[in-house]
Amino acid sequence: NGAEHSFISADCLGWVKRCHGRFGLIFLDPPTFSNSKSMSGTFDLQRDHGALIRSVANLLEPGGVLFFSNNLRRFQMDQSVEDPSLIVREITEKTFDPDFARNRKIHNCWRIQKK
Repeated sequence: NGAEHSFISADCLGWVKRCHGRFGLIFLDPPTFSNSKSMSGTFDLQRDHGALIRSVANLLEPGGVLFFSNNLRRFQMDQSVEDPSLIVREITEKTFDPDFARNRKIHNCWRIQKK
């Protein structure tokens, strides 16, 4: 509740491109794949995550943090995410629920901070 919060229902990829706001904290947990009717084309996490993360990181205020999470078992972080203006750190091990600890391939998580 309150004026400092809002609910937005939109195509995430289009909204990120149109947004001019700055945020201190962003949680990004995209689907592994999407071919939603509201999209033009498809979204494939492994193919598209680098551009998505860079776009979303541009919405961070200085010192802002982006938590990027996904459940793609064979996920590999795109090298293009490594940027001099960002501190990129994998934190997967710190984010496991004990109930899923025996299957380490079920979840991936990164903390990305704007310098």
